[in-house]
Amino acid sequence: MDHGKRIGFLSFGNWQPIPGSQVRTGRDALVQSVELAVAAEELGVDGAFVRVHHYARQLASPFPLLAAIAARTGRIEIGTGVIDMRYENPLYMAEEAAATDLLSDGRLQLGISRGSPETALRGSEAFGFVPPEGKTDADFARQKTALFLAAIAGQPVVDADPAMTGGAQGRLAIQPQSPGLADRIWWGSGTRATAEWTARQGLNLMSSTLLVEDTGVPFDELQAEQIARYRSAWTEAGWDREPRVSVSRSVMPLVTDLDRQYFGERSGEDQVGLLEGVRARFGKSYVGEPDQLAEELAKDAAVREADTLLLTVPNMLGVDYNARLLETIVAHVAPAIGWVPPAQR
Repeated sequence: MDHGKRIGFLSFGNWQPIPGSQVRTGRDALVQSVELAVAAEELGVDGAFVRVHHYARQLASPFPLLAAIAARTGRIEIGTGVIDMRYENPLYMAEEAAATDLLSDGRLQLGISRGSPETALRGSEAFGFVPPEGKTDADFARQKTALFLAAIAGQPVVDADPAMTGGAQGRLAIQPQSPGLADRIWWGSGTRATAEWTARQGLNLMSSTLLVEDTGVPFDELQAEQIARYRSAWTEAGWDREPRVSVSRSVMPLVTDLDRQYFGERSGEDQVGLLEGVRARFGKSYVGEPDQLAEELAKDAAVREADTLLLTVPNMLGVDYNARLLETIVAHVAPAIGWVPPAQR
């Protein structure tokens, strides 16, 4: 299936009661996330995605929020980028994901992963999830993911109690089930090797603005190589559907004096640094006049290779500011990368 080029927004849902913030409370962050999704759908944007962080003034529990967005919209995809599987009960998460997908009429695009650096020490252990002896956090996250994927695929996961089933024996699956959801799970990959692992699992690929490796080439080229390796591994695995691939970018059109005040000094270069002791490459921010951004994004190797571009938004500037930012990108930037409005596809 050819999905065409799609664009969505990705919000971290930050809130802070500081000067200039339009998002001062947790309620503000939740309500405004719904309102921005409604505005984005009206503009023709394809997806409304939220980041998930724990122990921080950011969005943390995605399913109630995504269900609320689903209730207020009718077309836009809703999703996460990403859920840290270290914190999840896989079977309860399967119930929540299926219920949210049914409420949205099959619009859920669920990004999951091992997680990222966080403010808490052993935060998932405080939730009651401790890796087994000799297993790493990554091992534990993948183990949970396997159970989650089995559950949403309808595989039986627990023995029936004959005393409660009229004597019938066997094994039971999680309910409800949402057909097709298993094909809409994405794995957040930070390296070329994990992208190949993602393909072997039959998961869509979600690649963000950093890779936890550096070969000295520009970020977009390294990410394009990651995508190529993913697609090659997908073909070798013999899956019978076309996978989806997303990349994230920070794109800030400078149209007004306020835009220039906020973003005019941002760096337009990749950055290289250490992340959890590993050399990592961070993608540049795209900042400039809309026609300049259109030209630069059209040359981005990974944007060309992906079918979905997720635009990180400065959510603390409020719904009106971010809706205008998305409107500018839809009108003047997105067509340069091959995007067309949904009504014209």
